[in-house]
Amino acid sequence: MLRRFFWIIVMIPLAIILIALSVANRNVVPFTIDPFTPGNPALTFSAPLFMYLFASLALGLILGSVITWLAQGQHRANARRAAAEVATLRKEAQAREAAIRGNLPAQPNG
Repeated sequence: MLRRFFWIIVMIPLAIILIALSVANRNVVPFTIDPFTPGNPALTFSAPLFMYLFASLALGLILGSVITWLAQGQHRANARRAAAEVATLRKEAQAREAAIRGNLPAQPNG
């Protein structure tokens, strides 16, 4: 239900906006890597403007994801250490419980 709501409220208008941008910005625009000689054909790439827009959007999403993943590395490491500690404590508790049960006399059913 929430996924469908998200799709209808966010994704459909976003898709309409992106399609409108693509149609409006389809003129070929040169992109030059060399700032000192902008007419250098070896370092100039020509493409429609919407391709630059989509490429920058994709690059931003990828960079943001990588930065977030790297920033949360400490939290993931802490979670792994905590999970290992819980597993160790659980094994110790089971071993102690088995030792206690082994030393207790059998209780009558009843």
